[in-house]
Amino acid sequence: MNYIQQAYKGKIDSWMFILTFILVAGIFIFNLIFFLFFGDTIEVAEEQRKLLEMIPSKNFWLAVNLLPFAFLLGLLFFLVKLMHQRSLVSLTTSRKKIDWSRAFFSFALIFIITIGTFGVSYYVDPSEVVWQFDPLRFSILLIISLLLFPLQIGLEEYLFRGYMMQHLGVIVKNRWLPLIVTSVLFGVFHSANPEVAEMGLIVMIFYIGTGLLLGIMTLMDEGLELALGFHFGNNLLAAILVTSDWSALQTDALFKFTAEEATNSVGDIILPVLILYPIILLILAKKYKWENWKEKLTGTIIAPITVTPEEEEGLLELD
Repeated sequence: MNYIQQAYKGKIDSWMFILTFILVAGIFIFNLIFFLFFGDTIEVAEEQRKLLEMIPSKNFWLAVNLLPFAFLLGLLFFLVKLMHQRSLVSLTTSRKKIDWSRAFFSFALIFIITIGTFGVSYYVDPSEVVWQFDPLRFSILLIISLLLFPLQIGLEEYLFRGYMMQHLGVIVKNRWLPLIVTSVLFGVFHSANPEVAEMGLIVMIFYIGTGLLLGIMTLMDEGLELALGFHFGNNLLAAILVTSDWSALQTDALFKFTAEEATNSVGDIILPVLILYPIILLILAKKYKWENWKEKLTGTIIAPITVTPEEEEGLLELD
């Protein structure tokens, strides 16, 4: 059974899927509705700065923002086990057990790429980036990040590339629509981030493109492990490497971008999606020997043939 077919290992009633998605994705839905109705009247970055001035610790604020993801991830796992009667392994991978070496590899890959590209850009022009290392605050930040970011990215990956991709695939009987829908929704649900208010809707290309990258990883590798490692590495470095007054993550990172406004050009946003992401996919494809791209990304989903214990016994007798 392929990755999407893992949903057939449990109950797949449509009402279960709708109820679970609404309960677990409530925080994303609320943020999206709030942004759509009030986003034009509220300066998101400015309001975030005012709020941070009232809170003595950025680390405390980060922990408060990440803790709800832990609850929602637990809720998703609970509903999958209780209502759908499925194992968490089937939600994660088509393999017999979760291959954490894949997660470690994709984590290392994005870690090396991010550190490398930041190092080059800092060497070329360090004028708007300052070193702000505080041993105590950074240590607390690192501990919070290592403990809570796996839960935050776990929720997003298990919800979008896991639960939603599998159940949509079962409903529509193909792979390409779940890939597109989950990638677009992943981007849309990030539209309330301060970066969007600061830099404009052009940032949505990056969010949706990242969703596509993670979705392709999942479908080609028949599992969620690569997406989990990549997403964790990306968010961890976003928290501990560089921060700014207009970013979604306000942290005591190693560096701070001092520009009062975002200066990213269209190229800075689009080029990673068009150039860097395909290179990452090629590296993974070569390492894990991906084949049949068209079938794995656009193929049909067929319900597996199930055999009852009585039927299996009868087949054995015929043999």
